[in-house]
Amino acid sequence: MPAIPGLRSPHATVDRLVYVGRMFDKIRLHARGELPADYQAALGKGLDARACTFLRIDYAALRARVLDGGTDTDVLAWAFATGGDRSDNDCMIWSRFLQKLAWRDDRSAFLRARVAEQGLEGRGIETFFDLIEIDEGRPIGGPDA
Repeated sequence: MPAIPGLRSPHATVDRLVYVGRMFDKIRLHARGELPADYQAALGKGLDARACTFLRIDYAALRARVLDGGTDTDVLAWAFATGGDRSDNDCMIWSRFLQKLAWRDDRSAFLRARVAEQGLEGRGIETFFDLIEIDEGRPIGGPDA
């Protein structure tokens, strides 16, 4: 799938966290009817669910807050105020974990199956972030790669 205007890389950070800005983008794009159908079934699931678990907030509440408006920083501040703040170390560890999800862990087999389904073997995909980047036409490693 080609890059989707308004949907950033999962490596992009908001404050101290990777991925959450992408989740906010998906919520906004979906509300405007601009999120491709292929992405809609996973809203609030997968990496979105992992992010909400880390933030200790419900996806529906997060969705409502994102759609109420404000900057990404405002939304994340609300999430920390609602679910409880996390230390810089917690955020760093979680971000690194998410960036490496499916690299030599219990999700590796699932990732390999997804890569095969999409015909992307031999592209150097080792993590879910890698798969997202390749699928959306960006280089592996994030926006600065």
